[in-house]
Amino acid sequence: EECADNYYLNDADYSALTSEEYRGTYSWAPSLTVISYPNTWSYLYDNVYRANTVLDNLVKVERNDKNAADWDNVKGQALLLRGKSFLQAAWVWAPAYYPASAQTDMGIPLRLNTDFNQPSVRASVQHSYDQVIKDLLEAVPLLPVTPLHVERGSKPAAYALLARAYLTMRKYDRAFLYADSCLQLSNRLMDYNLLNAAANFPFQRFNAEVIMEGNTSSYITLANAKIDSTLYRSYDNNDLRRALFFRTSNGAIVFKGSYEGSPILFSGIATDELYLVRAECLARMRKTTEAMQDLNTLLVKRWKAATFIPLTTSDSVQALQWILAERRKELLMRSLRWPDIKRLNKEGAGLILSRMVNGVLIELPPNDPRYAFPLPQSVVTLSGMPQNPR
Repeated sequence: EECADNYYLNDADYSALTSEEYRGTYSWAPSLTVISYPNTWSYLYDNVYRANTVLDNLVKVERNDKNAADWDNVKGQALLLRGKSFLQAAWVWAPAYYPASAQTDMGIPLRLNTDFNQPSVRASVQHSYDQVIKDLLEAVPLLPVTPLHVERGSKPAAYALLARAYLTMRKYDRAFLYADSCLQLSNRLMDYNLLNAAANFPFQRFNAEVIMEGNTSSYITLANAKIDSTLYRSYDNNDLRRALFFRTSNGAIVFKGSYEGSPILFSGIATDELYLVRAECLARMRKTTEAMQDLNTLLVKRWKAATFIPLTTSDSVQALQWILAERRKELLMRSLRWPDIKRLNKEGAGLILSRMVNGVLIELPPNDPRYAFPLPQSVVTLSGMPQNPR
């Protein structure tokens, strides 16, 4: 989210960032070196280690008729956590998936056990995504349809993560399959007409749309992250998200629409995302009528009552444009924009990111090597793994 184009910093807030690393992240600095610890990498691979601890030790517990459901659930939770973590790692530290080079592009280290004496090596991008999918497919039959709480995994969550993975790979037929499987089990949408747009934070945590909880911490705050005015103006006056997602602070537009119901940014899985995944895949598969049904099902819950006129078209290209525009507006500040930019640029979208820092325009062109974030220097030094080019 820090690298994406959902927000900008003014010069004062940029200068106030507490480290050169933060400033380099914001500006996609070619010289960026990650030396802090703990860091995003360590937090993520801590989760991988936790999952592997469970998987390594669960085999020591006999599965029998009395504990079968719990045994399966524990294994499924661990596999889901590991698959989800690997997918997030690939989004950040690997280049965009591209079939012609996926076998040779550098992916992520796939730690599959707790033996810290085994040196880490970088798998290919193809192998990285294969492992994500393997973990999640293995998790599906082990998990309950309804978890004890949305902070735990479930079948719908595993299906949703598979949809995310295949969407990232631009394998839209498979992404459709798993988005549809998720929505068959969990498809609730909130009616935004029932929410209080005057509230500081209009959305409840663990609301009806949340399939699996997740959040992220960042230097991005409501105090410093300003929303681009062009993005803000893209919301119609009858679009309730305009008032529910944003407020004015010191003359600037800031975001308040987190599904955490607080300044913390939501990065979990919610049903609105899956409607948009399924709609996009249907449009790409030229099933335009069905695609528009999904889009309209979502949007009628987002507009002021009795003001929404369903969108209609028989043109799959037009449908896709509308769906991608709504994905941009609906999934704001959820840590999804960065992988979206990477995959859409592989589709030829030509998205150029730009920052203005102290009067200097900085741009990140499509498919630039900087879309793969540098590994922490300590990890490179200890393991000998090659660093991402900048």
